[in-house]
Amino acid sequence: MKASYVFPAIVEWVPEDQVFDINFPDLEECFTFAESDEDVIRSAREVLELCLYDREERQESIPTPTGFRELNLNAGESVLMVDVWMVPVRDRFANKAVKKTLTIPKWLNDIAEENKVNFSQLLTSSLKEYLGVPKS
Repeated sequence: MKASYVFPAIVEWVPEDQVFDINFPDLEECFTFAESDEDVIRSAREVLELCLYDREERQESIPTPTGFRELNLNAGESVLMVDVWMVPVRDRFANKAVKKTLTIPKWLNDIAEENKVNFSQLLTSSLKEYLGVPKS
């Protein structure tokens, strides 16, 4: 997996919707919109991060980006070269919390609640210890 990518995005102002349409010609599933000039880069980068991360997770190939000079634009379209640094993106998703449903005896739950036990924190630290995961 590469640490960073740069892909071209096609940006077009859509006056009837008052938004910028943003799409990545090399990644058909990768498109979004922005409501202001300031939002274009942020929105484009966020959707590119998600699309690339999703492809990595599904072990799908990531195409070679089309070169800036190879793009054929229609009237009213602009090119925005969007760069993403995937290392913090991967870290952010790897640390995402997931909800788990579990069952414990009522009497144990009652005692734990009386003692104001943080179930999520306790389960996380117990699992790390049980699995030999280094504490962070």
